[in-house]
Amino acid sequence: MKRPAPTEVPVHEIVRERWSPRAFSDKPVAPDVLHSLFEAARWAPSSSNMQPWAYIVGTKDDKENFDKVLSTLVEFNQGWAKHAPVLALSVAQVKNPKDGAHNRWAFHDVGSASAQLTTEAVARGLYVHQMAGLDPNKARQVFHIPDDWDAVAAMAIGYPGDPASLPDKLRERELAPRTRKPLSEFVMTGGWGHTASFVSK
Repeated sequence: MKRPAPTEVPVHEIVRERWSPRAFSDKPVAPDVLHSLFEAARWAPSSSNMQPWAYIVGTKDDKENFDKVLSTLVEFNQGWAKHAPVLALSVAQVKNPKDGAHNRWAFHDVGSASAQLTTEAVARGLYVHQMAGLDPNKARQVFHIPDDWDAVAAMAIGYPGDPASLPDKLRERELAPRTRKPLSEFVMTGGWGHTASFVSK
C-alpha cells in the first residue's frame, strides 16, 4: 500500500513515499536487508563525529528478544506493533565519553541516524513507524542500558500490510488524508515569524 505525500513542490520519490503505517505484513525482513538499514544509520552525520547512537533490535524469528522490545512500548503501541516483523529501540549516548559533559545534540544525532535508516528502508520497499510511546525506564531495566545512555524512541520495521487488519479507529487513521503544516509556518528569515520569501505565496 502506497500513500505518497501531496507535496507543494517536487521532492525525491523516496521522500514522497515515506509514511508511518501501523498495518504490517508478516513477511520477514531478510538479515542482509536489515544489515543495510543499520549501515545507513551508521553513516549519519553527528556533532564532532561522536556517533552517539545505538539500536536494540528484536525480530519475530527471535521471539525472546522481540518480546523484550515489545514489552517496553506503551500498551497502545503494543497492540499494533506486535504484528511488525522487526522492532527496535534507538538509544542516545547523552554524555560525551571524553569528558562526561552533557551532549545536548545526542537526540538530534540519533534522529538523524534513524532518518537515514528510514530512507534506506523506503528505498527497499520497507516502511518504518517511529514511536515516542515507550517506557525509557523499563527499557533501561530490561536491556541494562548504562546510565550515560537514554532510550529515545521505538520503531516498527516491515513491509506494508492490509489496513483492514486494524481495529476501526486505527484503520480510519491509517486511511485518513496525509497533512502537514504549510512551509510558510516554519521556514523563516530575518526574525522569528517572518516567512522566508522563497516559500511565501
